[in-house]
Amino acid sequence: MTTALILVDIQNDYFPNGNMELSQPEQAAANAAKVLEQFRTEHKDLIFHVQHIAADPAMGFFLPDTNGVEIHEAVKPKGDESVTIKHFPNSFLQTDLESKLKEKGVTDLVVVGMMTHMCIDATVRAAVDMGYKVTLIEDACATRELSYADKTVTAEQVQYAFVGALNGMYAQVTSAEAFLG
Repeated sequence: MTTALILVDIQNDYFPNGNMELSQPEQAAANAAKVLEQFRTEHKDLIFHVQHIAADPAMGFFLPDTNGVEIHEAVKPKGDESVTIKHFPNSFLQTDLESKLKEKGVTDLVVVGMMTHMCIDATVRAAVDMGYKVTLIEDACATRELSYADKTVTAEQVQYAFVGALNGMYAQVTSAEAFLG
C-alpha cells in the first residue's frame, strides 16, 4: 500500500478578495497545511498539487497570469513537489495525474482542497472509479453557499451534504485531527 496526498485547487481566488470566495477557506487551508507537513516529513515524494487554470475567461476566476490562479501560500509547493495543471473539475480528466500516481505505485489517496461540491466531489469519485482507495479530510476542504430557483443552501449544509454523500461508498471521511492522530 502506497499513499499519496492530493491537494486540489487551494488557490488564491477562493480566499477573501478572490474572484470566487469560499466559506472559511483559511481554516480549510490551515488543516490542509498540517496534513501536507506530515507528508513532507514522512512521504515527501508522494505529494501532488493540482492547480486549476481556466481554459475559458468566461469562467471568471483562475484566469491565467493572475494572482488568483496561484496556489495559496499556506500550501505552496516546495522543491520538486509535483504540480498538475487541470482545466476541468475532475483532477484526472485530460491531465497527467494518473500517470504520476502509477509511476510511484500509489494505491491510496488522501484528498484535501477546494471546492467540495465541485472539484473535490469530481476528483474523489473519479479516483474510486480508477481503483484508488480514498481518504477525504473534510475539514481541509471548503465550499460555498449554493442557490437554485428560489432556494439557497448554506455553505455548511453544502459541505455536509457532499462529504456525507462521499462517505462510505467513495471515501473514508475524517477530520485533520483524527487523520494526524
